[in-house]
Amino acid sequence: MVGPGYRNLCAFLLVAIIGLGSSAAAQGSKSDNSDSTAPAASQGQGSADSQDPLKRPISDKQRKENEKRFKQEVSGTYKKWLNEDVIYIITDEERAAFKQLSNDEERDNFIEAFWQRRDPTPDTVENEYKEEHYQRIAYANEHFASGVPGWKTDRGKIYIMYGKPDEIDAHPSGGSYERPFDEGGGETSTYPFEDWRYRYIEGIGQEVMIEFVDPCMCGEYHMTLDRSEKDALLYTPNGGLTLQEQLGRASKVDRFTHGGLEKLGLGPGPNDTQAKEFDRLDQFYKLQKPPAVKFKDLEEVVSHKINVNLMPFDVRADFVKVTSDTVLVPVTVQVKNRDVTFINKDGVQRGTVNIFGRVTTLTGRIAQTFEDTVQVDVPAELLPKVTENASVYWKALPLRPGRYRFDVVVKDVNGDRVGTWSRGIQVPEFNDDKLASSSLILADQMEPVAAKNVGTGSFVIGTTKVRPRVAPSDGKPMVFKRGQKLNLWMQVYNLGVDEKTHKPSATVEYDVVNAATNKAVIHTVESTDQMGNVGDQMTLQKTLSAANLDPGTYRIQIKVNDNVSKQMVDPSAIFAVE
Repeated sequence: MVGPGYRNLCAFLLVAIIGLGSSAAAQGSKSDNSDSTAPAASQGQGSADSQDPLKRPISDKQRKENEKRFKQEVSGTYKKWLNEDVIYIITDEERAAFKQLSNDEERDNFIEAFWQRRDPTPDTVENEYKEEHYQRIAYANEHFASGVPGWKTDRGKIYIMYGKPDEIDAHPSGGSYERPFDEGGGETSTYPFEDWRYRYIEGIGQEVMIEFVDPCMCGEYHMTLDRSEKDALLYTPNGGLTLQEQLGRASKVDRFTHGGLEKLGLGPGPNDTQAKEFDRLDQFYKLQKPPAVKFKDLEEVVSHKINVNLMPFDVRADFVKVTSDTVLVPVTVQVKNRDVTFINKDGVQRGTVNIFGRVTTLTGRIAQTFEDTVQVDVPAELLPKVTENASVYWKALPLRPGRYRFDVVVKDVNGDRVGTWSRGIQVPEFNDDKLASSSLILADQMEPVAAKNVGTGSFVIGTTKVRPRVAPSDGKPMVFKRGQKLNLWMQVYNLGVDEKTHKPSATVEYDVVNAATNKAVIHTVESTDQMGNVGDQMTLQKTLSAANLDPGTYRIQIKVNDNVSKQMVDPSAIFAVE
């Protein structure tokens, strides 16, 4: 028998957990949870709380006024998105931030960033997460409706949040039921119910079992913590007895005086009901809770703006047009191998670096996050040579034009050292009527990719793999060895088209100038007539041999003259040859 203290504890926990669950259902849960340079913004001005609207103190009066204004001013489309489309996957912080937005343009930006930060493959056009989410909503509405839309039901909620279960044990008509031992054994009759089994849910665990019961037999299944709720004979004297009750070792009355969450009675085996009930309470709570960030320690460094500079690394950001209002921002993080701590792992020297990044708007709203691990394994005899090189990480982030704050944290796992990098970046706007260019990328690798890999994978932009060389953060130029290839990659947008020929007409000049003498050492000119089938957008790719250049510092400039629109762009970059 269990004492009154345990019963009171269970009752308290049940009320607390159900309160949490209903709050999460009302406000939404889950998800959450994401490389480089541009014009620098001031760092660390003011406290973190004063800059972050999610943490800024707000009075009860102001909160009520904001809520009232939100209800009055926001159109039904945005309310539907917030309270229906993403109710189960939006975090409390995101919900609060969305309600503070002042106009529809900001809300559109928020919604776009909301899906982008959840996109598992941000370097592709498709957002698999978003597509899968709406497919789940459609499935829930089709299969779980019962007087209310399917997405509002408990089964619909779990399906939308976690997807299709690995196994469903369905009893749509109820009826005769042979209890398993952990429910007391014996035979009874049940209401309609379903048991959903997930082999693994991140943040919750393995072999997750969720039970839904329809005690009204009206199709309104709800998730239950009490497995005895499906027992149609629970309140029938001497009906549906457990094995222990059939053998006279227990009384059915004990189920109602036993305490706890479940009225299952004593089972035939060891009685571990208390432990199982706590496990079910814990699981119920976790099913409502957003998943934890993978590298929580690194997120804390970003959230609290801790200035740590023990782990040096360099960051570069480039800008490539996707559409008129979407820009691909490839971010490259470079860590010198000599700054990474290597340890012996089964005869192999292994260095491990964790990377966490966050992109926020000027109002403090999170637009993107990303996190990953870079691991280098080398034979012990090759370690001295490997430490002369660097490891490079690349992430492509789709963003709308505008100004953002970019925070990157890198942790040397074995050496327990952390470094931070923060900048303001201006994502350019590529207007349709203005000649423009992407970033001019100087790359140490540039090669076409197979058709199946177009637009996917690290360092892949469109049909080409382009691995940028990253300049050091001390202001010195990026360096190429004399035996290396120096690759140039750039795109030009909005070329004018001649009305008669229906083709663009432009010249492209390449100049490599010695910074010391200010003299051109390479000068070549091309025209669109020589480039084949060129439309209003063209990609420029050139490979030079650094062996043809003497050691020193150089400036490369690409000048594009559009003969139709009479416009010009002339991006440049600095590099050094050793």
